[in-house]
Amino acid sequence: MTPAVLLGAVWSGLVLGLVALSMVALLRVRSLAEAVQRETQDARLAQLAALDSLGGRIEALAARLEDVRAVPHGGNYAPARLGINLSRRSQALRLHRRGESAGQIAAELGIPVQEVKLLLKVHEIVMSTV
Repeated sequence: MTPAVLLGAVWSGLVLGLVALSMVALLRVRSLAEAVQRETQDARLAQLAALDSLGGRIEALAARLEDVRAVPHGGNYAPARLGINLSRRSQALRLHRRGESAGQIAAELGIPVQEVKLLLKVHEIVMSTV
Protein backbone atom coordinates (compact mmCIF):
# COMPACT_ATOMS: atom_id res chain seq x y z
CA MET A 1 0.00 0.00 0.00
CA THR A 2 1.11 3.38 -0.83
CA PRO A 3 1.16 6.19 1.67
CA ALA A 4 -1.53 8.09 -0.24
CA VAL A 5 -3.93 5.15 -0.10
CA LEU A 6 -3.15 4.67 3.59
CA LEU A 7 -3.73 8.36 4.27
CA GLY A 8 -7.00 8.24 2.32
CA ALA A 9 -8.12 5.19 4.31
CA VAL A 10 -7.31 6.91 7.62
CA TRP A 11 -9.20 10.02 6.54
CA SER A 12 -12.14 7.95 5.39
CA GLY A 13 -12.18 6.04 8.66
CA LEU A 14 -12.03 9.28 10.59
CA VAL A 15 -14.87 10.79 8.58
CA LEU A 16 -16.99 7.64 9.01
CA GLY A 17 -16.27 7.66 12.76
CA LEU A 18 -17.28 11.31 13.04
CA VAL A 19 -20.44 10.66 11.03
CA ALA A 20 -21.31 7.76 13.33
CA LEU A 21 -20.61 9.90 16.40
CA SER A 22 -22.78 12.69 14.96
CA MET A 23 -25.61 10.22 14.37
CA VAL A 24 -25.38 9.00 17.98
CA ALA A 25 -25.36 12.60 19.24
CA LEU A 26 -28.39 13.46 17.07
CA LEU A 27 -30.29 10.42 18.36
CA ARG A 28 -29.46 11.38 21.94
CA VAL A 29 -30.60 14.99 21.38
CA ARG A 30 -33.81 13.73 19.81
CA SER A 31 -34.54 11.43 22.77
CA LEU A 32 -33.82 14.28 25.21
CA ALA A 33 -36.10 16.60 23.26
CA GLU A 34 -38.88 14.02 23.37
CA ALA A 35 -38.39 13.60 27.14
CA VAL A 36 -38.58 17.36 27.65
CA GLN A 37 -41.70 17.51 25.50
CA ARG A 38 -43.33 14.73 27.56
CA GLU A 39 -42.44 16.49 30.81
CA THR A 40 -43.77 19.77 29.46
CA GLN A 41 -47.01 18.11 28.41
CA ASP A 42 -47.35 16.46 31.84
CA ALA A 43 -46.72 19.80 33.57
CA ARG A 44 -49.27 21.50 31.30
CA LEU A 45 -51.85 18.84 32.14
CA ALA A 46 -51.13 19.24 35.86
CA GLN A 47 -51.52 23.02 35.57
CA LEU A 48 -54.83 22.63 33.74
CA ALA A 49 -56.07 20.26 36.45
CA ALA A 50 -54.99 22.73 39.13
CA LEU A 51 -56.73 25.58 37.30
CA ASP A 52 -59.92 23.52 37.05
CA SER A 53 -59.72 22.78 40.76
CA LEU A 54 -59.16 26.45 41.58
CA GLY A 55 -62.03 27.42 39.32
CA GLY A 56 -64.31 25.04 41.20
CA ARG A 57 -63.17 26.41 44.53
CA ILE A 58 -63.70 30.00 43.35
CA GLU A 59 -67.20 29.14 42.18
CA ALA A 60 -67.95 27.51 45.55
CA LEU A 61 -66.65 30.57 47.39
CA ALA A 62 -68.70 32.86 45.15
CA ALA A 63 -71.81 30.82 45.94
CA ARG A 64 -71.06 31.03 49.66
CA LEU A 65 -70.52 34.78 49.34
CA GLU A 66 -73.88 35.16 47.63
CA ASP A 67 -75.48 33.12 50.42
CA VAL A 68 -73.89 35.38 53.03
CA ARG A 69 -75.00 38.49 51.17
CA ALA A 70 -78.54 37.14 50.96
CA VAL A 71 -78.82 36.86 54.76
CA PRO A 72 -79.69 40.22 56.30
CA HIS A 73 -77.01 41.70 58.57
CA GLY A 74 -74.43 39.08 57.63
CA GLY A 75 -75.48 35.96 59.48
CA ASN A 76 -77.90 33.81 61.36
CA TYR A 77 -77.39 35.39 64.72
CA ALA A 78 -79.69 35.38 67.65
CA PRO A 79 -81.90 38.44 67.73
CA ALA A 80 -80.22 41.34 69.39
CA ARG A 81 -81.26 42.13 72.91
CA LEU A 82 -82.71 45.52 73.48
CA GLY A 83 -80.10 46.28 76.11
CA ILE A 84 -80.14 45.90 79.83
CA ASN A 85 -83.36 46.66 81.65
CA LEU A 86 -83.72 49.34 84.30
CA SER A 87 -83.21 47.01 87.26
CA ARG A 88 -79.93 45.67 85.87
CA ARG A 89 -78.85 49.18 84.98
CA SER A 90 -79.47 50.37 88.52
CA GLN A 91 -77.72 47.29 89.91
CA ALA A 92 -74.71 47.97 87.68
CA LEU A 93 -74.53 51.61 88.78
CA ARG A 94 -74.89 50.58 92.44
CA LEU A 95 -72.03 48.07 92.06
CA HIS A 96 -69.93 50.72 90.33
CA ARG A 97 -70.50 53.15 93.23
CA ARG A 98 -69.29 50.40 95.57
CA GLY A 99 -66.02 50.32 93.60
CA GLU A 100 -66.49 47.14 91.57
CA SER A 101 -64.75 46.93 88.19
CA ALA A 102 -66.61 46.62 84.88
CA GLY A 103 -65.50 42.99 84.59
CA GLN A 104 -66.80 42.12 88.04
CA ILE A 105 -70.11 43.88 87.35
CA ALA A 106 -70.50 42.06 84.04
CA ALA A 107 -69.77 38.70 85.63
CA GLU A 108 -72.20 39.27 88.47
CA LEU A 109 -75.05 40.49 86.27
CA GLY A 110 -74.37 38.15 83.35
CA ILE A 111 -73.99 40.86 80.72
CA PRO A 112 -71.10 41.70 78.37
CA VAL A 113 -68.23 43.79 79.74
CA GLN A 114 -68.48 46.22 76.83
CA GLU A 115 -72.12 46.87 77.68
CA VAL A 116 -71.17 47.67 81.28
CA LYS A 117 -68.37 49.98 80.12
CA LEU A 118 -70.77 51.76 77.77
CA LEU A 119 -73.35 52.16 80.53
CA LEU A 120 -70.76 53.63 82.89
CA LYS A 121 -69.43 55.99 80.22
CA VAL A 122 -72.91 57.22 79.34
CA HIS A 123 -73.70 57.66 83.03
CA GLU A 124 -70.53 59.73 83.52
CA ILE A 125 -71.41 61.95 80.53
CA VAL A 126 -74.94 62.50 81.78
CA MET A 127 -73.74 63.28 85.30
CA SER A 128 -71.12 65.75 84.01
CA THR A 129 -73.76 67.76 82.13
CA VAL A 130 -76.12 67.97 85.13
